[in-house]
Amino acid sequence: MKASSIFAALFAVALAAGLTACQPRDESMGPAQKAGQAVDNAGDKVARELHDKLDQANLAAQQALISAEQTRVKIAAATEDASKGLDKATEEVGKKVERAGEKIQESAKSK
Repeated sequence: MKASSIFAALFAVALAAGLTACQPRDESMGPAQKAGQAVDNAGDKVARELHDKLDQANLAAQQALISAEQTRVKIAAATEDASKGLDKATEEVGKKVERAGEKIQESAKSK
């Protein structure tokens, strides 16, 4: 064989090998990769659901705090009203006792 024929044959083999190496690979995942992705997806789903439940619990806690604060304000207002009513009743009783004392003094003077 001539050197040019050998060179041409080697060049053709090298070219063919190079072209097959440059072919795109099959991008599908293997079984271990698929299992890993399934585990990752399941973990993400559980995390999302957990965060949703935590958000719901936090919202319920905030609503309970708001309700408790509203109740505290109502109790404070009712206590203040009751205190005012008690003060007024005490004042009225004081006036009646004072009148009764005056009547007793007048009765004592008359005798």
